[in-house]
Amino acid sequence: MSNPPTTLIPIYTTRGDAEAFLLYPYLYNRTGDWIGFVTPKKEVYSVMGYYAGMLTNDPRIIRKRATSTLKPRLKPPPPPQKVYPPATVPLPPMMGDLSVSLVDVLLDEPERLHTIDSGEQRQDMD
Repeated sequence: MSNPPTTLIPIYTTRGDAEAFLLYPYLYNRTGDWIGFVTPKKEVYSVMGYYAGMLTNDPRIIRKRATSTLKPRLKPPPPPQKVYPPATVPLPPMMGDLSVSLVDVLLDEPERLHTIDSGEQRQDMD
């Protein structure tokens, strides 16, 4: 049995800012809070199980501006432990421009990836 990866992989925006970190399959924000998860097919989902986009090889998270087919909601994995992102991250790779039909999720729609205790889709607290 192989050990799970232990390295946080920075996920960049098109501008080159590290706005998220991947510790497969979990995605974290810059403060180390859980904001989503990634499937083996590199599909990115929110903590509530809603489709947010695709993880590219850059690495960044993109989605089609007009989604003609909605993906089904997935059952999220159990919440992970908080992580502590590094103070410094490697410089981003050179990134190509996105076509007009694509959106950089972390840059243009960051509300799609929110923490478990925030966002429009959260469950009401009793």
